[in-house]
Amino acid sequence: MNTEFLGKTVSGPFTIPSGIVTCSANIIQRFFDLVPEVGVLTTKSIGPEPRLGYREPVLTQYQPGSFTNAVGLTNPGAERSAELLGALEVPEDKFLLISIFGGSVTEYVEVAKILAPHGDGLELNLSCPHAKGYGMAMGQDPDLVREIVRAVKAAVDIPVVAKLTPNVPNIADIAAAAIQGGADGLCAINTMGPECYESHGHPVLTNGKGGVSGKDILPRALECVREIAAITDKPIIACGGISSAGNVRDAFAAGASIVGIGSALIGMTTNQIADYFRTLTCDLENGSEQAEALVRYDIDMGFRPVTLVDNKRITDDICILRFDRKIDIEAGQFIFLWIPGLGEKPFSALTDDPFQLAVINLGEFTEALMTLEPGTEAYVRGPHGNAVEPAPGAKIMAVAGGTGLAAVYQLARDFGNTEIFFGARSAERLYFLEESKQVSELHIATDDGSRGHHGVITELLEARLGQLSEEELDNLVFYNCGPAPMVRAAEAVERRFCSPEQIFNAIDYWTKCGVGICGACDAPDGRRLCVDGPFLDAGDQDKSLCATNS
Repeated sequence: MNTEFLGKTVSGPFTIPSGIVTCSANIIQRFFDLVPEVGVLTTKSIGPEPRLGYREPVLTQYQPGSFTNAVGLTNPGAERSAELLGALEVPEDKFLLISIFGGSVTEYVEVAKILAPHGDGLELNLSCPHAKGYGMAMGQDPDLVREIVRAVKAAVDIPVVAKLTPNVPNIADIAAAAIQGGADGLCAINTMGPECYESHGHPVLTNGKGGVSGKDILPRALECVREIAAITDKPIIACGGISSAGNVRDAFAAGASIVGIGSALIGMTTNQIADYFRTLTCDLENGSEQAEALVRYDIDMGFRPVTLVDNKRITDDICILRFDRKIDIEAGQFIFLWIPGLGEKPFSALTDDPFQLAVINLGEFTEALMTLEPGTEAYVRGPHGNAVEPAPGAKIMAVAGGTGLAAVYQLARDFGNTEIFFGARSAERLYFLEESKQVSELHIATDDGSRGHHGVITELLEARLGQLSEEELDNLVFYNCGPAPMVRAAEAVERRFCSPEQIFNAIDYWTKCGVGICGACDAPDGRRLCVDGPFLDAGDQDKSLCATNS
């Protein structure tokens, strides 16, 4: 479905709104290659300086298909973003729309000048409802909107789209101001609110309040598009709660040129998103209504209480937390542990019955867990991610470092026929050894030689693989989990003996939302660890790199 948009013929009439899924250059490149129906690729909003944003939780689902979020305009800053976006290979039939923000007219212009050489157009975020001093704070003032758009238009030679807030009495007035400033197109709408939603008596979002998105805002989104279309023939990007072919038809009927779909993609793998957009396009061509059935309204982001029973210290920076009940989780999946007021982080469950976590101190949240007192009530959501599925009869070799043992212990326990290779800097940093011996053949290496092999775990792995016949090697499947250097080293050894399709890697990428929306956990090939993994197929990685470099 080729579509004309701001002077370019693009491969499809869809985009994904800023800040959802396509939040990194890696993910954008993957979507260029795999999802042709998305003709306009919109980046996450980029500002003048790097921003870490808010601490997790940053997203909550208050009813199926409806969410609040407060990510906090996380971004690496304009200069670094220019480097990343400049390395993209943008196909001729794709439109790269770079979303930008600033705290003043000067900052908007500054960011625009840095990023304009790397995109087909700029989207001005005049509508974020939860970052103080940015977005909506400016976008509710027609005079300021006009001034920002005019200044950016004067500074760049590519199209400029103004993204508008619905949180105004008359969005047409704001749209008119943007057009007077020279906007080439409009985008409506950003999230509504902000609102606060609670779980177990506590606000879920660390920021307290967040913008509302998803099905609840669809009526307002369509209303805003109609009001804007009534005063201009400029292209309009419609977004806000759109998920079905019927919704898309309504958006086009209201005056949209491009339709953005965001919250409907929650929980979908990249391949499932590609299938969803193919189905949605077929629905539009055939008058059918099949795509809506692919939306994951079954995703559970609710929290369940657990009480800490024991906090066993292994070393100064490693502990094992044992809670008072069983949780439902399969090997390869992960959960989030939430402590109101402190935040949440994802973990593999060391055991499910009773629920136990292995924790290494890597920051503020995990440092607090080191001294968490028994009797503390916490909350768990999940499981998230994909359970592992080794072929029947396969011999499993699991390589772990740090808390990676938690990800592979349950795998060995549930599937058997497993050898675990567990490495650490020293013997004092090893844990759960007797339990691991009961479910696997355990190989240990320490950097200082204080227990097991004196050296790195990949040396033991290489020696073991060298003992196997071709038939035995063909029957292997590898699961590597831990810090990136260890996982990459293990994969390099395994590739010398076996095919990439036998290798699955789970690296400790930063995971924030856990349901594929925020894009924080992107791998170098653009897969998102939380939904495409957490164990990522090395063979699929090779195919992705070939597609990118072809």
